Amino acid sequence: MYPVPTSMSPSRVEAFTSCPMAFRFASIEKLPEPPSAHMTKGSLVHRVLELLYMQPAATRTLVTATPAFDQAVAEYRLDPEFTLLALNEAQEQAFFADCWSLTQAYFEMEDPTTVREIGLELRLEAQVGDLTLRGIIDRLELDANGGLVVTDYKTGRAPGLKYEQSRLSGVHFYSFLCEAVFGQRPAAIRLMYLRTGETITATPSAQSVKFITTRTTAVWKAVEKACQTGDFRPKPGALCTSCAYQPWCPAFGGDPALAAVEAPARFRPLAAA
Repeated sequence: MYPVPTSMSPSRVEAFTSCPMAFRFASIEKLPEPPSAHMTKGSLVHRVLELLYMQPAATRTLVTATPAFDQAVAEYRLDPEFTLLALNEAQEQAFFADCWSLTQAYFEMEDPTTVREIGLELRLEAQVGDLTLRGIIDRLELDANGGLVVTDYKTGRAPGLKYEQSRLSGVHFYSFLCEAVFGQRPAAIRLMYLRTGETITATPSAQSVKFITTRTTAVWKAVEKACQTGDFRPKPGALCTSCAYQPWCPAFGGDPALAAVEAPARFRPLAAA
């Protein structure tokens, strides 16, 4: 009934396990949706840190972060991811002030002049049978012993213990890609939560890497079955309040069959405005 995807990323794996119905709308039918402030904020701060790490190590200070921040802001002022938020002047000022505070918070967590980065926004992919696994690593670096370290920036709050492992699973996904592409398992994987100043670090093992391929393949098989049967069931939860597809979700009395026509009619005109 629906085309089966041939590739999976950490975000797509989590999207399907979080809500198969929303996954269908976004990843299978590829319906448009409006941007969200917290996602755009995260993208902008990631861009600032990418620009910072393009500078020589000795010059990576809060002073040099200022022009990097200004450049990122200038880029995003023209990006639909920001313009479609339709913020007024006061909201814009608050938005960019928070982005700058997150940038400042980064410098309180580590000294970027000491980081030996070897890859920024690094796109990797590897085959597992007929499935392509792909992802983007925020930062790949070398530790003091020459081992690989995967670092992922987060602009939201650190999760509670109940959800910590699910967040780390995405970074373990990147450790699998590193081992597949470079032939070397990372010595460490890190999640840096800029808003709270917390860093969660884990050491990948052969077992954790194998688990990623096993879990991802299992999720892909579930996606394949859903595509064949058309059975993408909604999973109501806390994320429903921010889901753009709620009007067409059967859990809220909506008709999924109408989404293919109504969602583009509702959201695409925003991009043309």
